[in-house]
Amino acid sequence: MYKICTNGVLIREVPSVVRFAFIDLDSFSGPTIVHIITWNVGGAMPPDDITALLGLHVGDGNTDMYIIGLQEVNSMINKRLKDVLFTDQWSDACMERLSPFGYILVTSQRMQGVLLLVFAKYYHLPFLRGVQTETTRTGLGGYWGNKGGVSARMSVFGHTICFLNCHLPAHMENSEQRMEDFESILQQQQFEGQAATGVLDHDVVFWFGDLNFRIDDLEIPAVKTAIDNNKLTMLWEKDQLNMAKDSETVLVGFLEGPLKFPPTYKFDVGTDTYDTSGKKRKPAWTDRILWRLRATAPFGQAPNHFYRSHMEYTVSDHKPVSSIFTLQFPYKVDMPLVTIMVEDEWNSIADATCTFKAAPNFARSSWDWIGLYKVGFKHHKDYVGYVWAKQEEADYHRVEHEVRATFNI
Repeated sequence: MYKICTNGVLIREVPSVVRFAFIDLDSFSGPTIVHIITWNVGGAMPPDDITALLGLHVGDGNTDMYIIGLQEVNSMINKRLKDVLFTDQWSDACMERLSPFGYILVTSQRMQGVLLLVFAKYYHLPFLRGVQTETTRTGLGGYWGNKGGVSARMSVFGHTICFLNCHLPAHMENSEQRMEDFESILQQQQFEGQAATGVLDHDVVFWFGDLNFRIDDLEIPAVKTAIDNNKLTMLWEKDQLNMAKDSETVLVGFLEGPLKFPPTYKFDVGTDTYDTSGKKRKPAWTDRILWRLRATAPFGQAPNHFYRSHMEYTVSDHKPVSSIFTLQFPYKVDMPLVTIMVEDEWNSIADATCTFKAAPNFARSSWDWIGLYKVGFKHHKDYVGYVWAKQEEADYHRVEHEVRATFNI
């Protein structure tokens, strides 16, 4: 079973033979469901099973996009050299778990230990456009990437969205430094194009990561007592990030769901016990997911569901946090830039021809290609084979073009 792809246009498969059908836009005309995860993994290897973290037991594949932001991914020199040649183990674990449900890695960006992964259902790919990524180092005065932010922006059905994964400075006394670094990240990250050049220019911004904000005033015994008695509101009122919303202009418009789960830092690794080491770090909600809608965005609030922690994961001294968002907006883009037309069945290599038609506003390139993919492929480089779909000078005025596949199936 195979799929065809040209410049991100994917065609469905059915078993037994290589059969093709055009994408049915009516099948995903409802709200766009975005599942965001943040986790400081503390240099650990991925756990054996991340099913619960991905929420695949709830809906089993109804989510449209997964956005995964990790911090402190192992960035030792020998590990980084291996990751240059191969994908890192966290990316592999996410792809292995998500690809059977039809999710493709759209883009990724890594800055030392800070990693951002963007997945989407394969049939959404023609409508995710203008994908760009950025990194901003803030460690050691901007020279080291152990702290900072990585982002991915794109147009989703014609609406601009930016995902920003940050790892901000640690320690109780550095609240102001965290805000300064966040402002610096926003100022430095600039994108090409006219629709949205800065992070806050997008219709929707999702800001998440190990933001490292702590709980002020209260001592450790008082914090733990409040946690044990489920009096989290008392702690929320002393949370540095919540208090900063009243005084920091840069936070205007950013929203967050209620913190109904216990603080996600710091735990003894392998347990659900808060830090018993000599450092005895005070529990805190360091791991957060916020969002911001541009005032002129063409849709209302982004409903936030299931904002929660995942206490069952113990490989790190942080607990992962996830949130599901429902984006309800009118589709401004509902036609692919490239449409593939094929025979109903390919029973032999001799049948392997297809005709494709590009939209008038699609800028052709000499690097255009059509790829053949196995069912369950993980990312755009995971092809069985490909054939060039170059535009010859004599073809400039043609609407439809034909290519013959030369794949070894």
